[in-house]
Amino acid sequence: MDINSELYDGKSLADIFSEIHKNTDSKRAQINSFIMKMVQLIRTPEDAAVIGPIVQGFLEVNVKNDEHLVRVAQIAQRIVSVGVKSNASLDGLLSESEKEALLKDITTEIQDLQEDVKDLDDVFAEK
Repeated sequence: MDINSELYDGKSLADIFSEIHKNTDSKRAQINSFIMKMVQLIRTPEDAAVIGPIVQGFLEVNVKNDEHLVRVAQIAQRIVSVGVKSNASLDGLLSESEKEALLKDITTEIQDLQEDVKDLDDVFAEK
């Protein structure tokens, strides 16, 4: 299997990576924009106490996004290397524990992002 082979619905691994990269860049720009807006809202120490943890959360999201990209790249590397070595099944690329860990990370990340958006909406609603 190579990176341009169709996986499903006309999508190749290269297409999926391209989408992931575009989405990550978009999210990074949004997060940076939110951080800049939030920093401008800080006028008092109390504002800093409220806004600081939210900004920290967004920075952590950026780091987690980068970690997830590295994991996706590792999976892709495995797919390509298995394709080069043989026509082995894709089922052997990830162990069950790795699959469960990825699903758990994705679920946690979605929940964290939803909470961050809710917190941000609350902060902007107060101002």
